[in-house]
Amino acid sequence: AVVSFGLGKMSDLLLPTLSRKCDVDCIIRDTLDKVLVLRFGRSADPLCLHFDEILSKTSREVSKFATIALVDVDSEEIQVYIKYFDITLIPSTVFFFNAHHMKMDSGTADHTKWVGSFHSKQDLIDVVERGDERQADR
Repeated sequence: AVVSFGLGKMSDLLLPTLSRKCDVDCIIRDTLDKVLVLRFGRSADPLCLHFDEILSKTSREVSKFATIALVDVDSEEIQVYIKYFDITLIPSTVFFFNAHHMKMDSGTADHTKWVGSFHSKQDLIDVVERGDERQADR
């Protein structure tokens, strides 16, 4: 499934929605030399919809150094990831680089994920760029 926002142009990017464990496994394994941004949430949740719009509008600007996908928390196959990353609040965003889970300081005690939405496109871009720069320094 793909989420599309009525942004007006055919050239606007569509974000893939992952609902099977094998799809999440593959995107984590196959996204190389880029930050992978996985948004865990529900397409019907208002906060997720707001965040998804920010993600969609940002995806083109970060496409050279990041890949963005949505993960459906209601899918039975995804529950293994929900438990592993302790997803209790949505939206929650998990970041990877070359199949390695990236820890980050989001201003909370939990450094495994970003909980909630970003306020703006630039906030998201800043976090993804910091993750990409951190990986480049390794």
